[in-house]
Amino acid sequence: MTTERAAPAINPWHVAQQQFDLAADKLDLDPGLRRVLREPRRELTVHFPVKMDDGSVQVYTGYRVQHNVGRGPAKGGIRYHQDVTLDEVKALAMWMTWKCAVVGIPFGGGKGGVVVDPKKLSRKEVEALTRRFTTEIEVLIGPERDIPAPDVNTNAQVMAWMMDTYSMHQGFTVPGVVTGKPISLGGSEGRTEATARGTVFTVVEAARHLGIDLGRATVVVQGFGNAGSIAATLMAKEGSKVIAVSDSSGAVHNPAGLDVARVLAWKAEHGTVSGFPGSREISNAELLGLECDVLIPAALENQISAVNAESVHARIVAEAANGPTTPEADDILHRRGIFMIPDILCNAGGVTVSYFEWVQDLNRDHWSEGIVNEKLHEIMVRSFAEVMAMAQKEGVNMRLAAYLLAVDRVASATAMRGLYP
Repeated sequence: MTTERAAPAINPWHVAQQQFDLAADKLDLDPGLRRVLREPRRELTVHFPVKMDDGSVQVYTGYRVQHNVGRGPAKGGIRYHQDVTLDEVKALAMWMTWKCAVVGIPFGGGKGGVVVDPKKLSRKEVEALTRRFTTEIEVLIGPERDIPAPDVNTNAQVMAWMMDTYSMHQGFTVPGVVTGKPISLGGSEGRTEATARGTVFTVVEAARHLGIDLGRATVVVQGFGNAGSIAATLMAKEGSKVIAVSDSSGAVHNPAGLDVARVLAWKAEHGTVSGFPGSREISNAELLGLECDVLIPAALENQISAVNAESVHARIVAEAANGPTTPEADDILHRRGIFMIPDILCNAGGVTVSYFEWVQDLNRDHWSEGIVNEKLHEIMVRSFAEVMAMAQKEGVNMRLAAYLLAVDRVASATAMRGLYP
């Protein structure tokens, strides 16, 4: 995942609130409801010790935020990154609320993070950190309360440790407390590919709408982690030509097309896409400015801002990452006729299959990958059509359309439940 940021001063929480305000204005939302939905329900900050391999004790800071639980338990990933802030986690939790509402699944929004560079820790240290962090946030999480999942620098193994820690404290196995687990511990088939698969399902719909032949399309992918690398693989299967990819170490470009499978093998061997044979090294800024049919930002937030939005030359921007485009950049891209598939729709495949995993865990059931992908396809295609219809009806861009749908659904649920006491 690339850590180069177009505008480091941008606060993601202010971006998230700004996006909400645009929808609230358009919906003429009740002022009281607006105040409720504009802030998180709960924010937990923890400082916890971890014994390192050398015997020293380090203290790490972690967060768990629940933005809204009006439509169901909080749902959202846990990220391990040295740049994690409370405001970032609050923004991600709010985005999760809207994301779940856009695709119509019965979850609210949550998110968590620990300020740490896990690449500098041993496996044993990451396990110790995970188990202690899980214990600290256990006051909030639970299969009917708040269900974590993998995010930046966390994976199925981290989820297995979280599930085991929670279960040990309960005295029995609770597979539904997290999603994104290994299959052997109640994980769902198709979960690893879900974010990228959902992204590609929406790209296919957008290409159909715009009359783009994906069999002849060019694709650029920023971020070559789980979502980005699988999206690149799936786009290549659609017949598209992936001409550039990047990760935190750099970017590579070949206008004739990259062999995605070979790039994956190179990264597995060398730890980076940089130096891939037969490609030219380019900067992150150059990558975002390449002429292409589909640009897939799959890294961190605030990558496309007012600073560089004029230099984006894609026909479709498909946000596999959370919050990669600022509101100012949205306006610029929309004015220039670039079709945006907003994050809360585009990358909702991950939380949708997390929902499937949770349902399977609660029912002690297991679905085939075929059933999972079929259900995912149905939800993503329906949700894309609903957002597109809203955009056309209201004459707004796709992001505002997605927000109008999502905020209205959450506001309706919150209003129906009323205020307690």
